[in-house]
Amino acid sequence: MEYDTKGKVLKKAVVWKNLYIYRKSDTIYQLTVEFCKRFLPAHGDRTVDQMVQAARSGKQNIVEGSEDGQTSSEMEIKLLNVARGSLQELRADYHDYLNTHHLSTWAKDCERQQRLRDFCHSHNDYSDYAPLVEKMSDEEMANMLLTLCHQTDKMMCTYIDKLERQFVVEGGIKERMHKARTGYREELDARMHALEEENKALKRRIKELETILGQTSHS
Repeated sequence: MEYDTKGKVLKKAVVWKNLYIYRKSDTIYQLTVEFCKRFLPAHGDRTVDQMVQAARSGKQNIVEGSEDGQTSSEMEIKLLNVARGSLQELRADYHDYLNTHHLSTWAKDCERQQRLRDFCHSHNDYSDYAPLVEKMSDEEMANMLLTLCHQTDKMMCTYIDKLERQFVVEGGIKERMHKARTGYREELDARMHALEEENKALKRRIKELETILGQTSHS
């Protein structure tokens, strides 16, 4: 329930499906599933479960954080930080894969990494990447996912910083409930004061009319 006198008790709901951080994290999840299918053993390797779960945790905690954010800014920020932690864990797994398979982690200033960074920056959805997956090597795909994880992490840091500043200004649900109750009482007090003043004015007018009628009856 929302009450809007001095402010809303519930924050405006966030459409998490439209968030860039969600769209990129969902892409990371789906690409990770494809990476594991193509380049890791189907059975007997715990790394597969760890990577898929870390990728899933990244996107699911964004969903849960956005849903919980209507009532608890603290929980929203906490869950988004959990999502960040999951994606950082996933980045470590991709670094480990490249190292253990004697593949290269592309330098940030090399031409192919710059092209990859530009592509990932301007493409958020899995549908943008799906046509490329079968053509990519494990080195190319791992570096692409490292880039996506890094970009998503930077975006999440910016988003969390915005939420923290918003929390400082607006407070949590307890503060918003207090503002709403205070606003409601102030509105009732203002209405009561206006009615009292109106009542006083009516009484004065009645006396004036009684005086006029009395003078008329004696004339």
